[in-house]
Amino acid sequence: MFEKVLVANRGEIAVRVMAACEELGCETVAVYSDADRNGGHVDYADEAYNVGPAPASESYLDQEEIIDVVQRAGADAIHPGYGFLAENAEFARRVEATDDITWVGPSSDAMETLGEKTKARSVMQEAGVPVVPGTTEPVGDADEVRALGEEYGYPVAIKAEGGGGGRGMKIVRSEAEVDDALESAKREGKAYFGNDSVYVEKYLDAPKHIEVQVLADQHGNVRHLGERDCSLQRRHQKVIEEAPSPALDDELRAEIGEAARQGVREAGYTNAGTVEFLVEDGEFYFMEVNTRIQVEHTVSEEVTDIDIVRWQLRVAAGEELAFDQDDVEIDGHAVEYRINAENPAADFAPTPGQLTTYRPPTSIGVRLDHAVAQGDEIGGDYDSMIGKLIVSGEDREHCLERSKRALEHFDVEGVHTTIPFHRLLLDDDAFVAGDHTTKYLDRELDDDALEAAVDRWGPAEAAGGDVTESTTVEVAVEVDGKRFDVVIEDASTRTTAKSADTGSGSDGGFAAEGAAEVATADAITAEMQGTILSVAVDEGDEVAAGDVVCVLEAMKMENDVVAEHGGTVESVPIAEGDSVDMGDTLVRIE
Repeated sequence: MFEKVLVANRGEIAVRVMAACEELGCETVAVYSDADRNGGHVDYADEAYNVGPAPASESYLDQEEIIDVVQRAGADAIHPGYGFLAENAEFARRVEATDDITWVGPSSDAMETLGEKTKARSVMQEAGVPVVPGTTEPVGDADEVRALGEEYGYPVAIKAEGGGGGRGMKIVRSEAEVDDALESAKREGKAYFGNDSVYVEKYLDAPKHIEVQVLADQHGNVRHLGERDCSLQRRHQKVIEEAPSPALDDELRAEIGEAARQGVREAGYTNAGTVEFLVEDGEFYFMEVNTRIQVEHTVSEEVTDIDIVRWQLRVAAGEELAFDQDDVEIDGHAVEYRINAENPAADFAPTPGQLTTYRPPTSIGVRLDHAVAQGDEIGGDYDSMIGKLIVSGEDREHCLERSKRALEHFDVEGVHTTIPFHRLLLDDDAFVAGDHTTKYLDRELDDDALEAAVDRWGPAEAAGGDVTESTTVEVAVEVDGKRFDVVIEDASTRTTAKSADTGSGSDGGFAAEGAAEVATADAITAEMQGTILSVAVDEGDEVAAGDVVCVLEAMKMENDVVAEHGGTVESVPIAEGDSVDMGDTLVRIE
């Protein structure tokens, strides 16, 4: 086993990997950016090294710096977690070429083969695994996409070769949408994965998203750990995952599991990975392979009692899997809830800020993977995840009932979170019945119900809250020795500051009168901290209400910034690549 492992990641997944290392007797090394100087993973590690400023491209994605740190620290292995460099075959190859350093993951050749979607489709087809109709080579231009749209019929999906989690994927429903969608998919692929190659496939309109966890060692043994259902998504981002899937019968479950095993075996794959499928009308189609640990690996661990991260390390160290396929048993049910700093009532917009209160639930059947504590800042430099709540039970019904209890006792103040959304879903008929598809949230979820859930279960105070002339305060009182929690409406007349009105609001969310410049009506301002991906207008341009003026990336989400009214562009004080804060002026329109 390794003596010292560098974890090339941050946040909860870094802590998760370090916990497995600790149990195996390995020392741990953290890397961190300037923004993460006080991060939970830094505190957890045995030693830590700064790798650069906040932008991931200058820190967590700096391959040369991370290789230098692993050598300076005297580590003998690198675990990449998920995201950042986890699926970068070039980085894996550099690690493999570095003396006395082991890459904890599949080989760079296998990553290259399966990490690029078109190559993976070809491998799976050769292995006899059904695939969604589409290209096996990258597409070159918009005309080629239009030709494929005619061949397959619209809608089609343009997907970045290195993409995942919906990033770099654009749905095209007509020929008129091709040019913009192709440009956006290529731009996201380049920004997030360093690869602007894209491919096209037929878009299934209402499938289930099913993925199979696999483990493979260096001795020819391949096992699958059952499937996960990841169908509950918004904007192609998973929000709730569970194991096993409520939508599969035993026959289809066995077929998909064996297809996943066969596909990775044919590819010569080792270590942990996930084979993803779309299921519609009783048929399943290969979608992609994730050549790393997944965010939602937790639910597979809960129902199989197999520590996947521990086995990643053991396989990388050359050990043989100590269990047969027949030894893998699915016991009970588990659901993972992604607790993100987002406002469900505002189209899940990120809400960076300070966790003024953070009291997660405990007790039987509850697991929490996180790396934060009360008082920590959830910044806007990376994704919006606060932590992952994993609940397990004897069966799905028991698990969902236990989930209600856990979410009710998950107390967060200071930022909006997805907790009200999760609580709402636990009373949603389609979700409770397991009938939801990947399109369910985008098509069926009622905006008024979301707003009501946030009003009922959201924080009393949150960054970027609405301007209001009153606040709601909860106080504890005692009557004859019995405690009562009393809610007082209109407890204060102080006004919370909207980012569009008062800038970044560094005074904790309340406007100090006269202390902040109020943006004029002709200014389009940033509603969140982020990076400008592209600018669509120039000074002197005419714009109409609803026109996109720029694209702002925040917490790994691409957000179109639109004009609220028509007019002439007076000034554009931003450029591609600029970092902006909440409240900064992006464009002025006369």
